[in-house]
Amino acid sequence: MPKPTLYFLRSSEQKIATDMLCYSMRLDEINKSLSDFPALNIYEKFYGLTTKDLGLYSLVDSKIAGAVWIRLLRAEQNAMGYVDANTPILNIAVIPELRGKGIGFAMLDQFLQEAAVVFSQISVSILQDSQAVKLFEKFGFTKIEASEGKSPVDGSPVFTMLKKLEQKELIRPTDGYDPRRWMD
Repeated sequence: MPKPTLYFLRSSEQKIATDMLCYSMRLDEINKSLSDFPALNIYEKFYGLTTKDLGLYSLVDSKIAGAVWIRLLRAEQNAMGYVDANTPILNIAVIPELRGKGIGFAMLDQFLQEAAVVFSQISVSILQDSQAVKLFEKFGFTKIEASEGKSPVDGSPVFTMLKKLEQKELIRPTDGYDPRRWMD
């Protein structure tokens, strides 16, 4: 499989967040759509209209393979994974046919570096029996005690995990690039 290419998720690409939210919430597995669960629109509606929305997506063979994004939400929105007003909630999705191929790992690895420039911690709500728990644990997420709840999609048990981010300056591969020297 070709290596995934990562791109920043811009506000003009909200449709990517909308489409990927269906996979993040497993709606494809139960033949439902976002219109069946209007409460879920807080995770994608008007994505990118605030500087605190941050995300990226992955392309494999010129097709969208997955996305990861965070949003700061308010307590009254009753968002799964809500910790406090300063902790954004993470959503991540990889299309079913490409799961288990390292795409989620690659996206999360880069994304946590990007998020650490802006935030001190992020949270995620996850199914208790999900294989993704191990992925999040690899990246240093820990379960918040007494954070159990029910998925608004199907009532499955969920809990919240938290990742403390080490704030540091971000170094990208293009840092130090001088466009005046492109022919050298």
